[in-house]
Amino acid sequence: MPPVNLNYLNTLAAGFNYYKILGILAIVIGAVILVRLGSSAITRLFSRTEDSLLTGNKRARTMVALTKSILRYSVYFIAGVMILGLCGVQTGALVAGAGIVGLAVGFGAKNLVEDVISGFFILFEDQFAVGDYISAAGVSGIVEEMGLRVTRLKDLGGQVHYIPNGKIAQVTNHSRGSLQAIVDIGVAYEADHNHAISVLEKACMNLAQEHPDLIATGPEVLGIVALHPDHVLIRISAGAMPLQQRKVEREIMKRAKEAMESAGIKPG
Repeated sequence: MPPVNLNYLNTLAAGFNYYKILGILAIVIGAVILVRLGSSAITRLFSRTEDSLLTGNKRARTMVALTKSILRYSVYFIAGVMILGLCGVQTGALVAGAGIVGLAVGFGAKNLVEDVISGFFILFEDQFAVGDYISAAGVSGIVEEMGLRVTRLKDLGGQVHYIPNGKIAQVTNHSRGSLQAIVDIGVAYEADHNHAISVLEKACMNLAQEHPDLIATGPEVLGIVALHPDHVLIRISAGAMPLQQRKVEREIMKRAKEAMESAGIKPG
C-alpha cells in the first residue's frame, strides 16, 4: 500500500476551505447587492405613483419601509440557507421544519395576518389619516393613531376605541371635502327683501374674512326659498371645514340676527 501524502491532503483541504470562504463571501455580497437594488426599485415604484405627494407623507413612508423590510428578511433568509448548505448542513430538513412551524403560526395568527394586510391597503388607498373624523366598525371618532394592525379612534365623548384593521369593512370619512351648512332666515313680508338680502350678503362676507378656519366656501345668500303665511325664508349656504358644520350654522344665524337688527329689518 503506497504511503499517504499528508501534505497533498492538507493542500486539498485548504483549497476546499478557500472555495467555501469565497462562496460564502459571494453569497453575502450578492444578497447585499440584491437588497440595495430591490430597495431602490421599491423607492422608484412609489415615486412614480399618480399622487405626486405620496412619497412625502407618513403613509407612503410606512409602506416603503414595510416592503423593504419584507425584501430584506426574505433575501437574508435565503442567503443564510445557501450558506448553511455550502457548509455541509442538511438544509432540506431545516426548510421543511420552518415550513411546518410557519404553517402552524399562520393558522394561529390568521387574524393578525388579516389585520396587517387590511392595514396595508388602508394606508395604500389613503382611506383616512390621523386627525380625520370617520365611522368604521360601528363606531365614530377622530383617528388618533393608525397602524398596520390596529386603528385607534377617540369619539366625541372622550372614549377611545381600538379597531383591528381586519374588522374595518367600510369606512365613512367625514373629513374629506367641505360639508354644507344651511341656514334659513325668516323675514317679515313688509320688509324690503332686496335690502335684507344685501345686508345678509355683507354679513356673510365679513364672516368669511374673519373665520377662514371655519369657512371653506361661501357663505352665499341664495335668496327667497319659501313663502309662509307671516314671513318669507331667505336661505344662506356655506361650505364648512370638517367637523365645523354646526358651528358655522350657529355663527351665520348670530351674524344674520345682528345685521338685521342693525339695519332695522323685521324678522319673520
